[in-house]
Amino acid sequence: MLNLIQHLTKSKTGETLKQVQGDILELFSKPSKRNSRKSLFWKLGILVFAAFVYCIGPEALSETSWRQAVGPWKWVFPRDHGSHPDFRTEWWYFTGNLTGASGKRFGYQLTFFRQGVIQKVRDPNNPWSIRDLFPAHFTLTDVASGQFWYGERMSREGPGLAGAAGDRMNVWLLNWSATMKGETIRIEARNQAMELSLELVPRKPLVFHGQNGLSKKGPNAGQASYYFSYTDLATRGFIKTPASPSPIDVTGTSWFDHEFGSNPLDSNQVGWDWFSLHLSDRRDLMIYFLRRSDGSVEPTSSGTLVSPDGKATLLKLSDINVEALDYWKSPKSGGKYPSRWRIRIPSAGIEVTVKPLVAAQELVTEGSTGVVYWEGAMSR
Repeated sequence: MLNLIQHLTKSKTGETLKQVQGDILELFSKPSKRNSRKSLFWKLGILVFAAFVYCIGPEALSETSWRQAVGPWKWVFPRDHGSHPDFRTEWWYFTGNLTGASGKRFGYQLTFFRQGVIQKVRDPNNPWSIRDLFPAHFTLTDVASGQFWYGERMSREGPGLAGAAGDRMNVWLLNWSATMKGETIRIEARNQAMELSLELVPRKPLVFHGQNGLSKKGPNAGQASYYFSYTDLATRGFIKTPASPSPIDVTGTSWFDHEFGSNPLDSNQVGWDWFSLHLSDRRDLMIYFLRRSDGSVEPTSSGTLVSPDGKATLLKLSDINVEALDYWKSPKSGGKYPSRWRIRIPSAGIEVTVKPLVAAQELVTEGSTGVVYWEGAMSR
């Protein structure tokens, strides 16, 4: 079971994204929970391609030129598993908890981002002309040894270097990839001594967050994204960590999020906490809190509770209570992260306290998104 939380806070070095992924044990008759990462979109965009402004012009950075997430979306699959290039920012986000034959537990993340730089390339005949950038992140956690590893990449589309198909799930960055054929998703990544090759099969139907997939992120028009998930994916395959002499066969459970939109966060929003939780009674829970500069939570923050048969129920902010109980300070970045939480959904009979299994699971992604965040295995 996976737990994933995101945090974006201001530090002395500027704005840093902090995200937590965790592993939750079964909680008596009540569900365990998983925290999900997700909508970093808007801040990410500024960090990723600021260096390219000089060659493409400031007009490329205008949010108004990109399509906005407003109103209902007509979902069509497999097409909507693919890229939505009219929108500025998009991601395909895989996280999971895995177990080896010996019973050892592992966590992973494999995420592909597409960040629009300019809507029309200057020279369409030149394969090196930039329209989008494709960053990606790959992590592995070994719970028993307390070790965490990550890799990052970024590329323009170039002549076959990176890309995302528009009619199906087929996204890649060099030899990292996510493809879907029928109901089976295949994800692969290799980075130095890290390797992952997994097959994911949904056990529940697609879940659409917010109002049929329109997930509000602020009070204004367009401050939203289109967001859907496979919350329960049976997972099998192998991983290899820098500490393992050979590949490790694994099975487990994964969560997949796909999100796209264009607008930045509101000016008074300084970060977010994101949870996606697998519960012991086979319910799944997604929560996101957008934090404001005065310490309050953005009123449009919400969640989704998914029943064992896949039915989704929208949770309003008033339905959710999350309390940070402790904090951990990174010796690498100086970032301060919540490191223990009490999560309550009274109307659903959910209450649990969770904490990281490994403290140092921080990514400093200077080579791709320029974002610093925490993501790792959790337990109660």
